Amino acid sequence: MSAWILPDQFADVLPTEARHIEEMRRVMLDTARSYGYELVMPPLMEHLDSLLSGTGQSLDLNTFKAVDQLSGRSLGVRADMTPQLARIDAHLLNREGLVRLCYCGPVARTRAAHAHATREPLQLGAELFGHKGLEADIEILEVLREALRSVGLGRVTVDLADARVINALVDWADVAVARKGALREAIHVKDRNQVQALMQDSRVEALEAVLALLDLYGGAEVLDQVASRLPRLPAIEAAVADLQALVASLVDVDVTIGMADMRGQGYYSGMRFAILATEFADGTPVELARGGRYDEVGAVFGRHRPAVGFSLDLKEILSALPPQNAAPVIRAPWSSDPSLREAVAALRYQGEVVIGVLPGHEHQVHEFECDRELIYLDGAWTVRPIP
Repeated sequence: MSAWILPDQFADVLPTEARHIEEMRRVMLDTARSYGYELVMPPLMEHLDSLLSGTGQSLDLNTFKAVDQLSGRSLGVRADMTPQLARIDAHLLNREGLVRLCYCGPVARTRAAHAHATREPLQLGAELFGHKGLEADIEILEVLREALRSVGLGRVTVDLADARVINALVDWADVAVARKGALREAIHVKDRNQVQALMQDSRVEALEAVLALLDLYGGAEVLDQVASRLPRLPAIEAAVADLQALVASLVDVDVTIGMADMRGQGYYSGMRFAILATEFADGTPVELARGGRYDEVGAVFGRHRPAVGFSLDLKEILSALPPQNAAPVIRAPWSSDPSLREAVAALRYQGEVVIGVLPGHEHQVHEFECDRELIYLDGAWTVRPIP
């Protein structure tokens, strides 16, 4: 095999795409900063027991592992940055009040999210620690929607669910502990046959309730059906009340409810959401971001802090946007003339991209579109449109 061939679902990001991704990174982080979110930069690798603490088994199989040659301890390459931020909040900042953090960096995964996804996402996200009320959930959704709008994604669908519904129903069904994980997965993928097989020893009313859960998908009216189709358990009633309040807060977006949905990482403890694009020609929904509440992910670090956040892959966002035009730039001749150098420096200070054309390379500008040129006219360097 040729040395230059990369592993499957890893790829170089070439100039035009890299420029656009960097522009999105800056504007999205600036959006988060405008809400008071502080930027942090966790390490790419850390001790495996810390990296996977509090996440159950959801990240274990997705994490690349290695042995530290200095200490002999097992290391992991982060597959998700949320546990790292929980560690930072618990042990490094250790603040008593609210903590708002944002981040952006590469993660690596042993398996891609879907057939066309990368195994090296460029993950950007924001997390809010220290507030258990719905106000934090509403804020994190607002930050995410504003960040998506800032890069040109307007109309989206917000898909809502709540982990408390499935967890409460599985516990109420009195299924054997060894089967609970498999039952949650069968519910998520809506495998009715597998649900029936796993609940063959359960009460009839429990099986009927779980099967009813699989059908609870649609618009906000789904929340009105819960009371008549699911048992009146306190956790389910609390989840439905919170989802109704979230729906009321979401304006100018389409909302769907999937009561059986458990997509995403396994650490979610309450409200969970996914943002789906709705603006594409073929009508295929594309998941742009996901997030939710994960109040116990920091408990293993010694702090039981309420937390809510979101994450997205900038590479995935880029693939959902229309192709970008070449960047307009100014073409300048190559010369050691001090007045030319001063003119070029002044243009760059103003934010213009000025390409000095080296002798013999007049037409090699690659991703840039030279729509103007710097010429010496009437005793001064002047920018004019290129005919």
